[in-house]
Amino acid sequence: MPISMYAASVPVFSHMLKNLAHVLTKGEANAAQRKIEPAVFLNDRLAPDMLPLKAQVQIATDHAKGACARLSGRDPLKLEDKETSFTELLARIEKVQDYLKGFSAADIDGSEEKEIVLKLGGGEMKFSGMQYLLHFATPNFYFHMTTAYAILRHNGVPIGKSDFFGRG
Repeated sequence: MPISMYAASVPVFSHMLKNLAHVLTKGEANAAQRKIEPAVFLNDRLAPDMLPLKAQVQIATDHAKGACARLSGRDPLKLEDKETSFTELLARIEKVQDYLKGFSAADIDGSEEKEIVLKLGGGEMKFSGMQYLLHFATPNFYFHMTTAYAILRHNGVPIGKSDFFGRG
């Protein structure tokens, strides 16, 4: 039986956002335990030309909500990218998780051939729905999820693969 566009999007994003919240909660607790100002973690990056942890979380959530909205034909949930604390980032994740609960299989299934047009860097990228989900939105989502995890791990937060995948 083929996998549906809904099954490849909403449940996947929802599950991984839950795991991201778990990892961030562990990061916040570790900062407090080690008496490290939370802003140290939130503003850290793996390389000088990479975005900091807080931006990685913002972008991961943007891909989750944006993908489901575009595939369904809805306007994406608007968030301002002003989070400066773990509490605010966790609230952002919760807002996106609540938003994703509003999508059903009927909203997204059948979007495999739907034209998705993204305006990026002064140009346009065009995809079919399936290409967009599998080759743009999902890889970008995981890139930013992984980078957020790696920033915390790099800072000594005791998290592992099981935390990333939701078994920790």
